[in-house]
Amino acid sequence: MAHNIYINLPVESVERSRHFYTGLGFGINEQFSNEQAACVVMADNILVMLLAKPFFAGFTDKAIADAHSTTEVLNCLGCESREQVDLLVTRAEQYGGKAYREAKDHGFMYGHGFEDPDGHIWELVHMVSPPAES
Repeated sequence: MAHNIYINLPVESVERSRHFYTGLGFGINEQFSNEQAACVVMADNILVMLLAKPFFAGFTDKAIADAHSTTEVLNCLGCESREQVDLLVTRAEQYGGKAYREAKDHGFMYGHGFEDPDGHIWELVHMVSPPAES
């Protein structure tokens, strides 16, 4: 059975966040988007719901974390190549985000990351496939 994953993130400005994520190259599912929310399509089964903070607050009784000063979650996205990892970080910086830490090369895994304009952290990794056994 296939499952979808929906990541819900509170944002100050849906319009600014929409611009940021489309700048990274991701699409928007307009069927699930309006002035209070934008549905970012990262993959067929990975969707990020960017929710205006007042709208987001309607789904929880807890305080909304300020992602600029606290870490509420670390999102990690697998990438097809080292180049894609670096490209996404570069685009994030161009569209109002910033690099999160320095790139790390562990041999079998290459990683880097960024913070979006609301401070949400996205780690990006490319895993090197082990050689096939004979």
